[in-house]
Amino acid sequence: MAIRLQDIPSALLERLERLSVQHGELSAKLEDPAVLADHRQVRDLSIKKAALDDTVGGYQQLRNLIEEHDELQASAGDDPELAEMAKEELPRLETEAERVFEQLKASLVNSDDRRISSIMLEIRAGTGGDEAGLWARDLMTMYTNFAKAQSWKIETLEITEDPGVGGIRHAILNVQGEAVFAELAQEAGVHSVKRVPATETQGRIHTSTATVAVLPEPEEVEVTIDWDNDVVEHITTAQGPGGQNVNKVATAVHLVHEPTGVEVRMQESKSQHQNREKARRLLIARVYELERAKIEAERAAERKGQIGLGGRSEKIRTYRYQEGIVVDTRLEQRFNKDRILAGELGPMIEALIEHETARRLADL
Repeated sequence: MAIRLQDIPSALLERLERLSVQHGELSAKLEDPAVLADHRQVRDLSIKKAALDDTVGGYQQLRNLIEEHDELQASAGDDPELAEMAKEELPRLETEAERVFEQLKASLVNSDDRRISSIMLEIRAGTGGDEAGLWARDLMTMYTNFAKAQSWKIETLEITEDPGVGGIRHAILNVQGEAVFAELAQEAGVHSVKRVPATETQGRIHTSTATVAVLPEPEEVEVTIDWDNDVVEHITTAQGPGGQNVNKVATAVHLVHEPTGVEVRMQESKSQHQNREKARRLLIARVYELERAKIEAERAAERKGQIGLGGRSEKIRTYRYQEGIVVDTRLEQRFNKDRILAGELGPMIEALIEHETARRLADL
């Protein structure tokens, strides 16, 4: 049976129309001389438009195929020659329309993710003592290498070094680039490693963990924060290793968002102004993620056969040094440990996106 526009669920059709309008508006802005003079605005708008290209292009292709099918079917009624041609051509158009529609749905369920071009990537050492700190640093190196290979911009907003053996206890990275959230969203969770630690003298394999959180950094217009009335700011001296010269000047910024209880501390920079700016960006991302998680939880509660939401409390992956493999709990594939830790995450991320897309399509 041929696909008709009226057969597409109204909510799906409305969303496709809305995205088409947004795509047109972005295209118009990118032709505005005032916008073209601002390189940063051009970059941001180009990323948003690129995130919609496949979806909007697929929707237009589907409309064209349906229109061509309907016109051919209508014109073949009384003409034997056209009827014979239609008999051969209509099945091809129907098959092509089905294929495009399936691709369109897959593109649609990921379009929101692809529009987010900046994230806060948090890495925190878990169980395992000094080895957990070393493992957290290995993960930070892995993501840094991957980001560089993607030509993304990566900035360390905060890092808490482990003074013992060279690991880290906690790090926050800001990563910016096209489809960065879509690519890294599935990394959120607990990463477990099984290996003989550098600190182990008897060759025993230990299991250590580190937690990864991936927070979308929204535009400020998406999150409304009353900085004067809802946020309490404390200015202190920095804390942590560094001896007498840690920071004798009060430059560390501690923000508390009272409506949600979200707290942020930032002391990486020697400038109070820079710490405040970074702390505010992180606070916005955390409040946004909190609200996003509530909405997702409400949606998930309505689904039958609910599966895990990829929360940070779930173990998602194990890196087995002795076997030289990486095992992701959501996939049946095994990946080369050395390549993954070197930042060659492409094949695994592609498989994870495909897996998540199938799950979302099942929920449509």
